Amino acid sequence: MITGQRAVAPLRVFLVLLFGVLVLFQTMSLPGQFAHMARQDPEMAYLRWPATAVSIFWVLCVQVVVVATWQLLTLVKKDRIFTEASLRWVDAIVWAILAGWVVLAGVFLYVGFNAEDPGLPLLLFLGLIGVAVLGLLMVVMRTLLRQATTLRSDMEQVI
Repeated sequence: MITGQRAVAPLRVFLVLLFGVLVLFQTMSLPGQFAHMARQDPEMAYLRWPATAVSIFWVLCVQVVVVATWQLLTLVKKDRIFTEASLRWVDAIVWAILAGWVVLAGVFLYVGFNAEDPGLPLLLFLGLIGVAVLGLLMVVMRTLLRQATTLRSDMEQVI
């Protein structure tokens, strides 16, 4: 099984790749896609800018999670993960997930009240549940990190 220290380097490679793809989506793909959709369906063209803004915001939330994860990996590498500094980065992840969830809830409500077909609202509801689970899991992980940090500092005081 791969150890935590050995996983840091490949994880960083994938985080860089993910961040690069997210920047590409933010700057080119999403705005271009919504512009194309507005040209194809002029009745829905009024949704172009709100959909672009919301999508770019969600990508930004993921980018915050990527950067915070990178910082946590740096703390792991330096054997400083059980410090107060790590809790701030986990908080950033929790807040980014919460912000994305709140916007997703707004989109779910808007689409739910205006949809003629239940497919998209159900898909958005699934996303809401998935993001809520992820956010709550991060809150539990933060609690575990807090306990481990307290335990480590208590052990260092004894020694």
